[in-house]
Amino acid sequence: MPRTDRTDRRAVGALGMVIVSTLTAGCVAMPSDGSPERVELAQAGGSENLQVRVFPVAPQAGDGPKSLLEGFLGAANADEPDYVTAKEYLTVAAAKRWNPDAGVAVLGSTSVKDSVDGADETRTEIRVTGDQVASLDGKHTYRTVQGAQFERQFTFVKETEGKNKGQWRIDQLPDGLIIDQTKFKNGYRAVHLYYPSAEDPWTDRQNPVLVPDPVYLRGRIDPFTSAAKALVEGPSGWLGKVVDPVFDKTTRIRDTVTVNESGVATVRITVPDFGGIQPRCQQMAAQLFHTLSGLQGKSQLVRLELLGDRGGCQTDAGRTAQIAPGALAGGTAGTRQYYLMGNGQLAQTSDDSANSVPMTGDLGQEKTPRPAEFAVRRDGTEAAVVSAGHDRLQVTEGGKLGESVLRSTPAGPDGGLTSPSWDGRGSLWVVDRAKDGSEVKVIRGKAVVPVRIDGLGARSVYSLKVASDGTRIALVVAEPGHPKSLLIGRVEHFGTPAAPKAAVTELRPVGTVLSEVVSVSWADTDQLLVLGKEDGKLQQLHYFGTDGSVNSDFVLQGGDSMSSVSATEARDDQSEKVPPVLATSSAKQQIYRLVGNQWREIPDKSGSWMFSYPG
Repeated sequence: MPRTDRTDRRAVGALGMVIVSTLTAGCVAMPSDGSPERVELAQAGGSENLQVRVFPVAPQAGDGPKSLLEGFLGAANADEPDYVTAKEYLTVAAAKRWNPDAGVAVLGSTSVKDSVDGADETRTEIRVTGDQVASLDGKHTYRTVQGAQFERQFTFVKETEGKNKGQWRIDQLPDGLIIDQTKFKNGYRAVHLYYPSAEDPWTDRQNPVLVPDPVYLRGRIDPFTSAAKALVEGPSGWLGKVVDPVFDKTTRIRDTVTVNESGVATVRITVPDFGGIQPRCQQMAAQLFHTLSGLQGKSQLVRLELLGDRGGCQTDAGRTAQIAPGALAGGTAGTRQYYLMGNGQLAQTSDDSANSVPMTGDLGQEKTPRPAEFAVRRDGTEAAVVSAGHDRLQVTEGGKLGESVLRSTPAGPDGGLTSPSWDGRGSLWVVDRAKDGSEVKVIRGKAVVPVRIDGLGARSVYSLKVASDGTRIALVVAEPGHPKSLLIGRVEHFGTPAAPKAAVTELRPVGTVLSEVVSVSWADTDQLLVLGKEDGKLQQLHYFGTDGSVNSDFVLQGGDSMSSVSATEARDDQSEKVPPVLATSSAKQQIYRLVGNQWREIPDKSGSWMFSYPG
């Protein structure tokens, strides 16, 4: 039975609120089989099994400024949609000015200090300080913050008239919310909004696919309506340049979003008439369907009905399959494992047995010397190989290995061409570490396009992995003499089919808890699997969201001998089973397959110790 506790605010202290808790049976543990779930920010101890409803408590007569501030911070972070109670702590003028939706500052530690100057019996100031660890902006986008000292000032006055005459109230305060890390983890949930990729100027054949835009929303305040409203507001500033928002800026969610027992969601929006714009209706419905599907938990959203003032449309998983997240990841073909044998032969298998099948065409034949690296197209039809000397890149066409499409002059053991990676649109990305520096290049058809990377500074690129939708790219970089770190960048396409251009912009750090990054792979459309090391710890595998959030519940055991890792965004067309993670040990020249949370050696692959999923 649920247990309800109502406690005086002074007993709650800095919480300044009342909590209703429901404890469910079970325990927190690594799953015994299957693969790790979608990454989310780690929850506080036991919070997966503790459903908490937090009610705000109003100010009490005689509260001093410090008690008032504690109560306000608690009420502002309680589960009240319109912050009505929190505004009772403010003067009338301050309540009208304050914008709680401006953003969220997440603090690892906090302290409250009285202002030295300007205090008297009717007016005083208090500063809230702390170590900021993360933030949400006005679009609900999460960002980690490193080494930032937080300080905000609150001004208190004694009311001179009205119902609160003689009582302290907050008269000046910063916009947004301030919350400690534990309450943020318990009170907010990761939500993925979906927007179709923008038009590709390199081709006349447009094939948009839904791209995830991760946000954090208040977790217990009508999550379906909150997510729908956030989606309609438009994409984050970081992703906005490479996706199409579809929804007009004047469009709003009209009523509460409902989901009935049959798994049918109904969304009403302020579109006057859908009669003549059915394609646009279907695009909107697809975005809403996949956004709300992620909130269903174990239940399944069967269908979504989108209604305007007049007319509407409906959609489901089948109708949205061609533009669904990960639609360009290859489906069943993208889940196959490829191995480069000791004799130079490229082979594939769909399981962990020793029965590999040679790839059709030239790469399925024995080859001496053996290529240094390879990458298979997402659909499994073609592949690219880097020569043993890292000086030539060749791509198959119809199974035939053609002339070199790119040449390089390597400089040192880490030089030359490396890290080929295919996006789902048929573009091949590669790092060229030539003697005059490092450069990222992309090959589309016969065109070789140098890629401008903004904000790289003194760092150079060692390896990369591009997302299947082609809008984001993960870069392993380092300054001379420093360990490697991980960045994610937005991929922008320019130009025309005849003269394509590309740039990677707004680089952002991922995996800031790691002191060194060894290898990275896309594990889903919205998460990266990273092999790396924290200070003072052994090398391990970590899951990171594309917004930089980390799931500490799914840190996987690894080993210092592991040198590379491979996962895939793709899912089998007949099931949503997550393909296993693969890792290699350079010391033992052995490939391992992650089964549950245990590593198992893959049977002999004829001297193979290089592997990859398509992409």
